[in-house]
Amino acid sequence: MTDITMPDRSGRFGDFGGRYAPETLMTALAELEEAFAEAWVDPLFLSEYHRLLREFVGRPSPLYQANRLSEQLGMRILLKREDLNHTGAHKINNTIGQGLLARRMGKERIIAETGAGQHGVASATAAAALGLECQVYMGAKDMERQSLNVVRMQLLGTEVIPVTSGAGTLKDAVSEAMRDWVGSVETTHYIIGSVVGPHPFPLMVREFQKVIGEEVADQLGDLRPDLIVACVGGGSNAMGIFFPFLEAGIELVGVEAAGEGIESGKHGASLGHGTPGVLHGARTYMLQDDQGQVHEAHSISAGLDYPGVGPEHAYFQDSGLARYESVSDTEAVEAFHLLSRTEGIIPALESAHAIAWLQREAA
Repeated sequence: MTDITMPDRSGRFGDFGGRYAPETLMTALAELEEAFAEAWVDPLFLSEYHRLLREFVGRPSPLYQANRLSEQLGMRILLKREDLNHTGAHKINNTIGQGLLARRMGKERIIAETGAGQHGVASATAAAALGLECQVYMGAKDMERQSLNVVRMQLLGTEVIPVTSGAGTLKDAVSEAMRDWVGSVETTHYIIGSVVGPHPFPLMVREFQKVIGEEVADQLGDLRPDLIVACVGGGSNAMGIFFPFLEAGIELVGVEAAGEGIESGKHGASLGHGTPGVLHGARTYMLQDDQGQVHEAHSISAGLDYPGVGPEHAYFQDSGLARYESVSDTEAVEAFHLLSRTEGIIPALESAHAIAWLQREAA
């Protein structure tokens, strides 16, 4: 029987994943795979990682019953409050882990990409805490719409490098960070911010993020939810909460960005409306034309403005382990205001997509 929790030796989850990278990175990726495998069973590494999650990040994050929202939508809704982590998102779970791994490997410099800016801020925070040099690539368009996060990264001692190629968004930032890593791999570790990229990144980021779902399982106790819902761009937050419930028989729903509407072509719904291809080092569902050229994604939320998705999500969809829906920019903004006004919680536009799907289903 195939172990659905682990990729095969080539880093594939079924037909997806793998290691499609320049020859100059193959040795580094193999070394990273070995270093992570060793660290993940090292009690000292795990002890330090969980100490930092507890004392620096502030985990466990609460599981909060949203009473007023529940009453309005006619269902009991519990929110996993990753916004209460240090830096305000789930991204810090991964950057602390990869920062520790980089230091263990003797890499003194880290680089990262960022869309909404949260992964960039989390990378800058981890670098400052661990004494590492840090540079973050960010699309010029995203720097404009997320200017406050640019200031936060700079305050933390990180250089933010604007990317003007392509649409100047997350896809282009990832591409520039990959180019940097090709030329600096001996001294630099690339902290990919989601469950994307060549093996072992999708596995590694999932393992660092599954603390979300593990905490939820503990916090629920004997309570069994009907479904678990999360927004999906690259998909690290969704994978983090889905994975520990994979074999629990609970419905898992990922919500992608329908942007201005699927029919407009301006969306980020790679799973629902993309086709299999190779993007940023892995085979997955992506937005592309008949010649395999990448279509620009669109979403009002910078973190979902990406033309691909983590390969394990592609596997989940094709295997029926999870299902994936999409909501529009307009629906997400409406849900953003709904949660803010009913619960006093101002969500990220990304997370608002999950609330929007619940609101639509309730109707």
